[in-house]
Amino acid sequence: MKKISVTIIIIMVSTFAFAQIDKEQLALDVSKADAANTEKLKAFIWKRHSITSVEGEVKSKVINELSFDEKGELQVTSIGAESAVKQKRGIRGKIQKNAMEDNAEYVGKALQIAMAYTYMRKGQLLDFFEKGTVIEKGNTIEVAASNVFMPGDKLTVLLDKETNLYISKKFSSFLEKDLIDGEITYKKFSSGINHSSETILNLPAKKARIHAINQDYTQRVN
Repeated sequence: MKKISVTIIIIMVSTFAFAQIDKEQLALDVSKADAANTEKLKAFIWKRHSITSVEGEVKSKVINELSFDEKGELQVTSIGAESAVKQKRGIRGKIQKNAMEDNAEYVGKALQIAMAYTYMRKGQLLDFFEKGTVIEKGNTIEVAASNVFMPGDKLTVLLDKETNLYISKKFSSFLEKDLIDGEITYKKFSSGINHSSETILNLPAKKARIHAINQDYTQRVN
């Protein structure tokens, strides 16, 4: 009876080892799928609407235009901004203006950090997978790793097993030593092109939340 139990355990361990995902190959497959998808996104220009709230109250709305250049670098251009904060006069107005400029810079840096996790380069992806833990979940694959861009940060990526394209990303990171976290959601066009649709950023040190939505995708006119 004991020999039979040992044999069963050996078979189970062998089966598990055989079923393990080849991380290196998966990293190359995801990188290839991502590069091909980015190449298709180069044909588009879109807008990002970012709404910043503090303790649930909307404080500002910013609109940026985004597009990839021929080298695959993401270009971001500000095309509109609106503040919900009533302007004060005199010295208090100057203090308020300085505070608003500082907060705007802080929010801008937070969005840059989110963009780094959203659009990762090939080398960054390969390094992430090398550090990461891979788990199959039905039709999806989850990869999680720490120390991705800086010491102490964390990133969890959910992939579509069939296409190797992103479904979502969750991360925690640091901005000026402040802890921040976010979630990025991806969607597909009817053509199958994958794109980041929505980003939620939490900035606890500022009691703020940023809700950024990518929309109005239009093809470039040559």
